[in-house]
Amino acid sequence: MLKIKVLGCSDDSQAKRVRVLELSRRLKHRGPDWSGLYQHGEFFLSHQRLAIIDPTSGDQPLYNEDKSIVVTVNGEIYNHEELRKRLHNHKFRTGSDCDVIAHLYEEYGEDFVDMLDGMFSFVLLDTRDNSFIVARDAIGITSLYIGWGLDGSIWISSEMKALNDDCEHFESFPPGHLYSSKAGGMRRWYNPSWYSEAIPSTPYDPLFLRRAFENAVVKRLMTDVPFGVLLSGGLDSSLVASITARHIAGTKAAKQWGAQLHSFCVGLEGSPDLKAGKEVADYLGTIHHEFHFTVQDGIDAIEDVIYHIETYDVTTIRASTPMFLMSRKIKSLGVKMVISGEGSDEIFGGYLYFHKAPNKEELHRETCQKIKALHNYDCLRANKSTSAWGLEARVPFLDKEFINIAMSIDPEWKMVKPDQGRIEKWVLRKAFDDEEHPYLPKHILYRQKEQFSDGVGYSWIDGLKAHAAKHVSNKMMLNASNIFPHNTPTTKEAYYYRMIFERFFPQNSARLSVPGGPSVACSTAKAIEWDASWSGNLDPSGRAALGVHSSAYEPQLPNANAVANVPAKIINDIPRVVEVSAPGLTIRS
Repeated sequence: MLKIKVLGCSDDSQAKRVRVLELSRRLKHRGPDWSGLYQHGEFFLSHQRLAIIDPTSGDQPLYNEDKSIVVTVNGEIYNHEELRKRLHNHKFRTGSDCDVIAHLYEEYGEDFVDMLDGMFSFVLLDTRDNSFIVARDAIGITSLYIGWGLDGSIWISSEMKALNDDCEHFESFPPGHLYSSKAGGMRRWYNPSWYSEAIPSTPYDPLFLRRAFENAVVKRLMTDVPFGVLLSGGLDSSLVASITARHIAGTKAAKQWGAQLHSFCVGLEGSPDLKAGKEVADYLGTIHHEFHFTVQDGIDAIEDVIYHIETYDVTTIRASTPMFLMSRKIKSLGVKMVISGEGSDEIFGGYLYFHKAPNKEELHRETCQKIKALHNYDCLRANKSTSAWGLEARVPFLDKEFINIAMSIDPEWKMVKPDQGRIEKWVLRKAFDDEEHPYLPKHILYRQKEQFSDGVGYSWIDGLKAHAAKHVSNKMMLNASNIFPHNTPTTKEAYYYRMIFERFFPQNSARLSVPGGPSVACSTAKAIEWDASWSGNLDPSGRAALGVHSSAYEPQLPNANAVANVPAKIINDIPRVVEVSAPGLTIRS
């Protein structure tokens, strides 16, 4: 996995090399299989590898034939075999899917990036003229940051913890963009028709949509190491698991590791996801692994989670913690790659606040905005929660071709219309509603949206609020705007996370890298525009979707959430796992 690159620094000494290696070690968790450092004059390319394809010979950097072009990559190129066929005059050194990048550059120049089908962040150095390019995948599935040193150097890293001490300024590298040293700046290479937010008019074709998503899942079965699926029992992860179970038998992975799929679910004892996940696993016949955690386990992990996820966004931290704990357990079983369901809610208007969308135009523009922002939220969570333990997450809903098809559908079909039996994500549900060869049981196929941080158990969020209320006083909240003038926390929980974040990342660049603003049930400010009554309950939990969620919160007085203490009874209601006598996770397979 991509780690840290220092490009064009004024110091090529041994001391600089040692410093680069020292910073690189901060990201060793992302790639525990091998590490390397390439130096060409004042250019340093450091890499930590998580080996998924060609583990024996795919170590990086990767080169063209005469080694004049050097590449380090974090990601997977799913169409690498097809691209190799176009490069019939080239000789490849490895079987790595990323080996095509140097040769594509040699053949097509900087414009080759749009030919890549996959998730990736890479740096390519052309030693013939000491030029370089940096690129990030279309949606920002892989994390990437860019920083600038006082000496004029440019730094690139998968996580900002490797930049925050040595860069005068750093920021998130924008998804779908390419930085060219020749051009001296950034340009967007990803330009799909939906990006303009013009309202599409293609009629809804359920079978066409189904085939597109099946293709997106199947191409992600490319692996030379053990893998599985994350299965919460919600629509998105259940569809991913169902399709994978149907198609795994004929894959190279099945020949190596067996044709029975492994599935993984995490939750508090008795949580909605554990129940639904097991039911789907039984239906599909997967080898299912349930991971249980307690609220205290999660609270104990918060500092580690914020250090790894690099955000103070409340929704992201709530959802990242169970995923972080689960990823550690998955890796302990010898699994190195998982397929996950992120992105569906953004594409299809699946969050509960979309029930309030006033018309198809506003719904479509909001889905466009949500997809463009995914790199700050769900993509960041999925990538960093898993990478913290050397695990890779693949997300078929964010397949380039699938997004193009799904976002070209007339958004009238995505509108929630209860009187017609159309709930959120109806177009996706209907596409997989096959009476003859059912993908899922009907009640799973039409289960109400449950956000991951809710689905692991409602007392998880309630417990977090109670914990924060014990550590953040009303006086601290009154002075919050003076302590944190940028993105001022408005709840005790947000204040608690912000204190931890600032301890790890005190730089102004770090706090600016996290987006802000009010949120109801994972919304942007649009939810409050669409229904002003939600403004009194600014909580990103799905239960804040008053009048929509079946387990919605009781109505609150305006701003009561800002300084109110969580009732003591919530702490007493927190479920505990009684089988363990020491803190930690329990595992049931």
